[in-house]
Amino acid sequence: MTEQQQMDLRRDEVEAGAQTGLASPSVDVTSGRQNSLWGDAWRDLRRNPLFWIGAVLGLSFLLMALVPQLFARGADPRDCDLSNSNQKPSAEHWFGFDQQGCDYLANVVHGARNSLIIGLLAVAVVLVLGVVVGAIAGFYGRWLDGLLSRLTDIFYALPLILGALVVLRSGILGRGVVAVAIALAAFGWMTAMRLVRSQVIAVKSSDYVAAARAMGASNRRILVRHILPNAVAPVLVYTTITIGVLIAAEATLTFLGVGLQRPAISWGLQIENGQSLLRTAPHLVLFPSLVLTLTVMAFIMMGDALRDALDPRQRA
Repeated sequence: MTEQQQMDLRRDEVEAGAQTGLASPSVDVTSGRQNSLWGDAWRDLRRNPLFWIGAVLGLSFLLMALVPQLFARGADPRDCDLSNSNQKPSAEHWFGFDQQGCDYLANVVHGARNSLIIGLLAVAVVLVLGVVVGAIAGFYGRWLDGLLSRLTDIFYALPLILGALVVLRSGILGRGVVAVAIALAAFGWMTAMRLVRSQVIAVKSSDYVAAARAMGASNRRILVRHILPNAVAPVLVYTTITIGVLIAAEATLTFLGVGLQRPAISWGLQIENGQSLLRTAPHLVLFPSLVLTLTVMAFIMMGDALRDALDPRQRA
């Protein structure tokens, strides 16, 4: 074995011994095996009823977005008859009809797709921006950290809804699903950046990082293989909760008239259209609001459960 191969082997051994979480792994006394942070977290999640409630609701709404025909009882949201305008819920039509005489259950079900796409796409952009900017700022520090931190502070000065409202009203991005998601992500990535930055600063001084550096590992290898796996846990918790927040934010923007526009279908549009008929047809606001609330609650419950499972202080 050559000297270079020996160095590569020792480097891999160092990487194999690196921690994969924020806390030291525990030992399973029944099997004598060492558990990882994620193994311990999954064990705790399985015992948490709030996680299962959130997971079942979240998967149900995700399935609703992917296959709306399974939930719409065969009704077409575009098949409207003015003679049915504003009819109240009945045994045949559970959610009644809207002002145009369209089956409201079908509309609410099909509204899940755009709302979830915006939430998931926006949180994906938030995760990428937060991890990249936070990792670079925390790892390299000095003037680069100062520059990126001040840039983050500038975005912090603008509230999420107000910043997205200004961008969408300017018409630069348009008013489609992607435009709304980007507008929300542009003013929602700062907390993720701060979380990653603080974790990277805490982890980069660890012994196993110093050992990997002594073995000749590059900065990129150290950052990707050693530091980020230890910094990602709180960011995952944050992004899980943020999905629900961004879905609610999309509904708020649409309600204010700067989000999606017809002929798109979304819960925000349904709430905005039904507000003027709240006294005569309250179901037009009640049902999309109820589904929106349950969706937001599902992701928040999963995020809270994940936070408790990944926090070593919650364990005995």
